[in-house]
Amino acid sequence: MKRTPEYVLIINSIVVLSLFSSCNNKVEKNEITVEVTNSLDFERKEIVAVGYNKLSLLLKNNAQEHIKVKKQDTEEYLLTQWIDNNQDGIMDDLLFQAETPANTSVKYVIVIDSINHVKKTKAVTFSRLVPERTDDYTWENDKVAFRTYGPEAQRRIEENEYGGTLSSGIDLWLKRVDYSIIDKWYAKNVETEGYYHIDHGEGYDPYHVGKSRGDGGIGIWENDSLYVSKNFIAYRAIATGPLRTVFELDYAPWSNYNVKETKRISLDLGSNFSKFDIKLVSEKEVPNYTIGITKHQGKGTVKMKNQEGLFRHWEPIEDAFVGEGVLIDTALVKESINYDSKTSDQSQVLIVTRPKGNSLSYYAGFAWTKSGQVSNVEDWDNMLKKQIQIINNPLKVQLK
Repeated sequence: MKRTPEYVLIINSIVVLSLFSSCNNKVEKNEITVEVTNSLDFERKEIVAVGYNKLSLLLKNNAQEHIKVKKQDTEEYLLTQWIDNNQDGIMDDLLFQAETPANTSVKYVIVIDSINHVKKTKAVTFSRLVPERTDDYTWENDKVAFRTYGPEAQRRIEENEYGGTLSSGIDLWLKRVDYSIIDKWYAKNVETEGYYHIDHGEGYDPYHVGKSRGDGGIGIWENDSLYVSKNFIAYRAIATGPLRTVFELDYAPWSNYNVKETKRISLDLGSNFSKFDIKLVSEKEVPNYTIGITKHQGKGTVKMKNQEGLFRHWEPIEDAFVGEGVLIDTALVKESINYDSKTSDQSQVLIVTRPKGNSLSYYAGFAWTKSGQVSNVEDWDNMLKKQIQIINNPLKVQLK
């Protein structure tokens, strides 16, 4: 058959278009491999983050909700969470929970899938303001729960009204289930006041904070006294589960130094430790910022390891034991004091830190023997030792 010039031109055009399309298909990725490396000698299960900008090729023509993550060579998708850390309306990171054996790298795959869904789980992170109980701010995950107190609770104390609390300390809720209990316990407490002070099988709140620092509150240690803020005056919810909850609390200027304080608190799924990132601005130079752990009636035992940045309290509460702890960069530790006082709520472990610019970061957490996470003080010490290693040796995340 004789081929006309027009025929040859059409065939050549098709070949060129085919090659161009083929090249485009090779350039446009439909999956990304993520290698997560654990350099420590024990297994870890932690939340890792992949930056939004590193997923731009996948997101080019796809919705965020169609991004899925799975372990390489498996089919089941993992829980994920997008998070906007700076609240500018643009997502910053994609979170997922990585499991890595000791001294091992594990590969995960980020793919596009608009059809299949991620299996739901009852274990999540959660936080919120609780106006039905004055104005607590409460947060939890599958291991632990915490709370602190707002301006309405302060007002009631200052105006001699019932139901107030004056404290910027960090309260502990002892839970022994992996699902969220905040909404349930508060709802039950509205029906029957004092409900969450009784263990109905899920845990309860026997922990007393008062004017102490609870587990991880701060102050300024000066002239054998600890000067502290009152209740928070404003809050901002940044993120709520399923893998990480984040929020901020503002405090009115406090102490003779007129310290303006903003706490950013975050809690990851699977962790016993809240992270505190605190911004502090003062009118004049502050001698220190001191982190406290309350000692109830002096019944507990204390361990202070300045060179490790590890501070522990272990105490009996009713018919069980609770371990509290603070973990911090050793470069920030000036001294630590096992302080005893005849004044109520003032016997505390005090971690005196050197001010470093306008910020202070540390972790505070706990474990309760009835949760099944620890059985004795040795277990708690081991958990703290592992956590300080985790903080100092974060999982390495590389995109392939």
